[in-house]
Amino acid sequence: MIPSVPPVVLSSVLVANRGEIARRVFRTCRELGMSTVAVHSDADADAPHAREADAAVRLPGDAPADTYLRGDLIVKAALDAGADAVHPGYGFLSENAGFAAAVADAGLVWIGPPPAAIEAMASKTRAKELMADAGVPLLAPVDPAAATEADLPLLVKAAAGGGGRGMRRVDQLGNLEDELTAAQAEAAAAFGDGEVFVEPYVVDGRHVEVQILADAHGTVWALGTRDCSLQRRHQKVIEEAPAPALPDALRATLHDAAVQAARAIGYRGAGTVEFLVSADGRAYFLEMNTRLQVEHPVTEAVHQLDLVALQLRIAEGEALDPAGPPEPSGHAVEARLYAEDPAAGWQPQTGTLHLLDVPGGVRLDSGVTDGDTIGMHYDPMLAKVIAWAPTRAEAVRRLAHALERARIHGPVTNRDLLVRSLRHPEFATPDRLDTGFYGRNLAELTTRDATRAAHEGLSALAAALTAAHGRSRFGGYRNVVSQPQVRSYEAAGARTGGESEGGGVHEIRYRLDRDGLRAEDFPGVRLLALAPDRAVLEVAGLRRGFTVARYHDRVYVDSPLGAHAFTALPRFPDPADRTEPGSLLAPMPGTVVRIAPGLTEGDRVEAGQPLLWLEAMKMEHRITAPAAGTLTSLPVRTGKQVEVGTLLAVVTD
Repeated sequence: MIPSVPPVVLSSVLVANRGEIARRVFRTCRELGMSTVAVHSDADADAPHAREADAAVRLPGDAPADTYLRGDLIVKAALDAGADAVHPGYGFLSENAGFAAAVADAGLVWIGPPPAAIEAMASKTRAKELMADAGVPLLAPVDPAAATEADLPLLVKAAAGGGGRGMRRVDQLGNLEDELTAAQAEAAAAFGDGEVFVEPYVVDGRHVEVQILADAHGTVWALGTRDCSLQRRHQKVIEEAPAPALPDALRATLHDAAVQAARAIGYRGAGTVEFLVSADGRAYFLEMNTRLQVEHPVTEAVHQLDLVALQLRIAEGEALDPAGPPEPSGHAVEARLYAEDPAAGWQPQTGTLHLLDVPGGVRLDSGVTDGDTIGMHYDPMLAKVIAWAPTRAEAVRRLAHALERARIHGPVTNRDLLVRSLRHPEFATPDRLDTGFYGRNLAELTTRDATRAAHEGLSALAAALTAAHGRSRFGGYRNVVSQPQVRSYEAAGARTGGESEGGGVHEIRYRLDRDGLRAEDFPGVRLLALAPDRAVLEVAGLRRGFTVARYHDRVYVDSPLGAHAFTALPRFPDPADRTEPGSLLAPMPGTVVRIAPGLTEGDRVEAGQPLLWLEAMKMEHRITAPAAGTLTSLPVRTGKQVEVGTLLAVVTD
């Protein structure tokens, strides 16, 4: 039974969230003439969502548990600010039935499903029981104590929450106990609930979901399908709508099952029913997300709808058209731009985002602006870039081109991985899509090939030439024979094995004389024009323009040949910068959440043995021994916060 909603007219909405989704909801509120209220942690005091709202309320502290997960503080903030409704966004308290009830009890309008519907889907184990009763196909759970080799591979999942937290794939029975412990700890930290369960892991499966929208008058819309199979650590990276290469009968089955699931729990508002589609075309219910999804823009693009506006209107008591939603048109693809290094274990990155400039022709939903600091407290997603076109191939091409030409100056991102993924032959063949894409192709997608190496070298040359500009008409021209000018640049990620792996240091040697540019390692390259921020080179008869930006010792070079980031190296390195052999340094800022049980200084360790775990940006990162040896130093403890480069351990032969 769907609870009735008395008609109301909303005038002010508080968004109980941060970043991109808060800004997204505010945008629609402004278009509808509603005032906006933000909440922010101390770390987000100057964040864009806090700056852009009509009013902002401080939540003291930095950690989510002290701020965005404090429902009592958020309800008080809404009342103090005079808001009459609360939109939860996604993540944090968006699927917390107790919070939804507290909002309603305070006399505020909850822009989401009834608390009972949230509660019904809050536990994945209970949700599966309900769906089984409704006849929706499911994967049978596996008892960890009774699991055998025949059950492998297995997937450990958190019963509460989502986003890949508390989720572990298990390929060996000997690892099951450790992965259960890790998943429970991560789930408890992320959702306040450490319950996990185990089910079969479907190899080569596709992650397909159905967007639903339901009003308080009995109408439920199924707004097509989305494919979200390209995932890292069980978190989505690239999504598209409609899901390609699905037989019409299977698509209809998914739509019907999603509507059936919504009706079974008296749903209202926007939600998503997620399925796993096996290689043989069978669909299994995974979960229902009782909120707006990160990937909702692709559905908006193909249906020409504003889902946030529809959420607000449903909360005001309006009815959906019983005849159904508008027919879909064309194809849309979304890529999540993360501050992370895919080639270094997806390590999150921090630092100042100096510039984020994406070409027009695509939609950009971002939680950050130029000059913002990317910290360690929250998810590393910088933005979502969405492209629509009449066909899938055109949409993919448009998105890849926009990402490739974007100017992103700041922490290392997954931009290159996104571009290569979109252009990969497997992605171009939709019936080959599955959740194992990165497992098979990550090494290829993050390897620096000969073409990229050549383009990186030319970019380093452009950086060197522009750095010397101003010392003469052509930046260092001399009328006599002289020693070459020398400048050295280290490619971003070279030290950590990141996306520029293999790039290392570029030592640029060149002369500028009456005959023009003479650069060692770049025979035949001509300098056509030079300015402090731009070099125009002729390469193999082709004119190429390079734009160069500097921020202290960081140099960013953008051109049609690609984007490259460097660190300008001093001519005489400081000997004090050397690190003791065998030292394990923190690759990111974070918190030491666990140390391997019983591990102490003096112990013998093997190569690859886990020593400790860092938590950063809501994910755990395992720190392992780089080689076999003796643990001679372990200067950290559980709960210690560390910065990039902090000494974590020393392993010596």
